[in-house]
Amino acid sequence: MHEISYRIYYEDTDSGGVVYHANYLKFAERARTDFLRSVGITQSTLAKEQGILFVVRYIEMDLLKGAKLDDMLNIKTNIDKMSGASMVMSQTISTRENLLCKITVKVACVNGDITPVRIPKEIKERFSVQG
Repeated sequence: MHEISYRIYYEDTDSGGVVYHANYLKFAERARTDFLRSVGITQSTLAKEQGILFVVRYIEMDLLKGAKLDDMLNIKTNIDKMSGASMVMSQTISTRENLLCKITVKVACVNGDITPVRIPKEIKERFSVQG
């Protein structure tokens, strides 16, 4: 499991003063990117050196409660399943007091032509060490 924190700023909120719903997907993306970095992987390096990318194939979000200006969010990311060319991750976004959002995302490994390819063994091994 990987965990990051993020503070809510004015730019994250809507006219009602709560976090705009689409921003939870941005927060989750940042957390997934940081998760990759935590095991020594960056999207730009994967593209340049191995000709592959991780792209979102499916995403589901259950928004339970809204965050507000100045809230400190905790975003947890976990790999639930890894197969040949994809992985399923679960993410939660919460404050200290409340679970705000649950996200399930299926990420596919693709080449430059956006064709699915197997996740390289060395990358799978890095994730297993993280877990």
